[in-house]
Amino acid sequence: MSTIQAITSIEGWEQHVSSLPSSTLLIVSFHAPWAAPCAQMANVLSTLASEYPVTEPLSTSWVSIDAEELSDISELYNVTAVPFLVLVRDGKVLETVSGSSAVKVRDAIESHAKQTPNSAQNGAKGTAAPDNDTAGVDKDDTEVSEEDAEKKKEELHKRLGDLVRAAPVMLFMKGTPSEPKCGFSRQIVAILRENAVKYGFFNILADDEVRQGLKEFADWPTYPQLWVDGELVGGLDIVKEEMSNDPDFFKPYSVKANGETPA
Repeated sequence: MSTIQAITSIEGWEQHVSSLPSSTLLIVSFHAPWAAPCAQMANVLSTLASEYPVTEPLSTSWVSIDAEELSDISELYNVTAVPFLVLVRDGKVLETVSGSSAVKVRDAIESHAKQTPNSAQNGAKGTAAPDNDTAGVDKDDTEVSEEDAEKKKEELHKRLGDLVRAAPVMLFMKGTPSEPKCGFSRQIVAILRENAVKYGFFNILADDEVRQGLKEFADWPTYPQLWVDGELVGGLDIVKEEMSNDPDFFKPYSVKANGETPA
């Protein structure tokens, strides 16, 4: 019977994915240790996995990932809440299931486990790519499109530049300070509160344009991101490192240090 393998590193993930045949259904369960529904989902998936024999070639592969420890992978699959299930075959996402509904999870897995790559492709037969003679693109249209895209990018970067300077300390996080949507965001909020830091925040889950654009703008692929005086500090690990090297790192931005009354 199949069992669930815990993936604990990027290298382990890449090695596992590269070892799978293209026909294998990869079942990826994202979880977090602090989220109670994840424990329930782990039991559900363990039971489901036991119903699928280990075959040659491998028909299904079951893995679990701590969504916060391996946030790069979480970002790759747009994981914004846990538990979160992703079904992948040959590098393509077939379906995602958010939440702890055992029925939805079972139905999704059973549906895609029954399919083979060939049967999935059969539905696409007869849809041929257009010939070059009939698929011409006007050069002027292409140039206009490129100009529009560049203009849109410039406008976004200006908006992002204004956002990161909206307050001396700006936190781009998943969720809000009162309701963080990931443990990393929750921990940074706690650090800022412990140091009585007056800060602004932006919920990147509410604006996908900002969420995707800030990754390129900052050259930093994950969230949360903390910015101070318009300059990127980094994520949780970097913030902790800064605090370790300089316990007064946040002192210039502390409400108490400036004689203000904490909100």
